[in-house]
Amino acid sequence: MTLRIEKVSNGRLVILHLSGRLQAEHLDELKAYMEDIVQKVALDLDQVKLVDREAVCFLAACEAKGVHLIRDWINREKAS
Repeated sequence: MTLRIEKVSNGRLVILHLSGRLQAEHLDELKAYMEDIVQKVALDLDQVKLVDREAVCFLAACEAKGVHLIRDWINREKAS
C-alpha cells in the first residue's frame, strides 16, 4: 500500500486527506504538495494506517510550524 493524497480547499484552508502508509519515502512528495499551498494547511491523518519514525518526526515539525493535524485515530486509541 502506498500513500494517497487528496487536496480539498475552501479558499482559506487546504486539507490534505492522507490515506495508506506514510513513510520516509513519501515525505518529499508530501512536502512538495505543501510548498505549493499559500493558505493555511491541515493534514487529515484519519485514513493513515502506518506511520514510520521519520514520518512521525516530520508530522511533529509540521505541527510545530502551525499545520493542524486531524488525527481522530489517535484519540480513539487513547480512549481504548
